[in-house]
Amino acid sequence: MDTIKRRRRAWPEPLKREIVAAAFAPDASVSAVARQYDVNTNLVFSWRQQFSAPIETAPQLVPVTIRPDVPLTSASSAAHDMIEIELPSRCRVRVGPDVKPAALRLVLDALERRR
Repeated sequence: MDTIKRRRRAWPEPLKREIVAAAFAPDASVSAVARQYDVNTNLVFSWRQQFSAPIETAPQLVPVTIRPDVPLTSASSAAHDMIEIELPSRCRVRVGPDVKPAALRLVLDALERRR
């Protein structure tokens, strides 16, 4: 009986990056992107980890709601120096003045990937 050897398809890096960028697009489904490019879904997930972040995505505007000032009590004076970020996934993050930008970026990236 002859053994059939399957050759692995070689994916050029620019194409991988294009596929990863498409998978990171807002409201994108990794499985739909994989079908569009005729790629195994697990391979797309692997490439997303390999490239770890969206490639050259354009900055996006986010809605901002300004609420009237709420009188602060002495117990909530520490809250005065905080900002609250509500993500489209309905998660809220409160950030104080001592938070390092790199740590905040890690938290926001992790919450965004949960969507």
